[in-house]
Amino acid sequence: MATEHFSKRFQDLDTWPSLDVLSAFYEGQLSAVAAVRTALPAIAAAAEEAALRLRRGGRLVYAGAGTSGRIGVQDGTELPPTFNWPDDKVVYLIAGGQGAIMKAVENAEDSVEDGIAGIRDNDIGPNDVVIGVAASGRTPFTIAALKEAALRGAQTIGISNNPDASILDVSSHPILADTGEEVIAGSTRMKAGTAQKVILNLLSTLIMVRLDRVYRGLMVSMRATNAKLRRRSEIMVQQITDCSDPEAASAISQSGGDLKTAVLIAMGATLTEAQDALERKHGNLRAALADFSNVTK
Repeated sequence: MATEHFSKRFQDLDTWPSLDVLSAFYEGQLSAVAAVRTALPAIAAAAEEAALRLRRGGRLVYAGAGTSGRIGVQDGTELPPTFNWPDDKVVYLIAGGQGAIMKAVENAEDSVEDGIAGIRDNDIGPNDVVIGVAASGRTPFTIAALKEAALRGAQTIGISNNPDASILDVSSHPILADTGEEVIAGSTRMKAGTAQKVILNLLSTLIMVRLDRVYRGLMVSMRATNAKLRRRSEIMVQQITDCSDPEAASAISQSGGDLKTAVLIAMGATLTEAQDALERKHGNLRAALADFSNVTK
């Protein structure tokens, strides 16, 4: 596996000046990001199908071990506050259990049984989207989870940093970022981990865009859970509707903090009219605005 290869170029790394060491690390990070470019078509295809399944009530499921598992958790936990994705629509299958997020659990990644059990215990089905992440592409826990998910009709997305990896073969949507050897041999928290984070960022964010949680490049579904975010909500309402600051604040207050509803209120809708318009258009703000404009003409 390329991610495990030893590079003669870096064999005396520990004797180098600190700035030279950092330069090597930095170069590796840049190459990791560049490696994602060829995966963009695969990411786009995976996101398109995922959005269709999630619209039917499915869940996003992240499966992985060690660094890969933790990167999946990081990605998933950011979706509820940023895009108001329901907390109960994200599932984490981490080799070794939840405790492995903070502390390594020996041999956990080798358990095929635990990978299968995680899928069965969460009753994964056809509407669910299972994302398996493994730098090596050979992690037994993750591959077992993907195989079991596929048997149950779920969409399976496999992310790997090694070509010809098993995880790519067992996934309906294989995504490869061939990051090659690490500066520190086998330390996949570096180049491989960076590429995985980029891929998951791109994948989950595109899914949220396709699920109508972004409008005009704005996070119109975000949860305004503090003063800073409440102020950001008011600014977004102003940007979309060109209303005054007091009008934006009033609309946010009337909508109970729901930004999409507030936009329609700022455009002249009552609370009921705004809610009805969004419900008719399944939460699509662009369509709801067009619908409301047609009604008021």
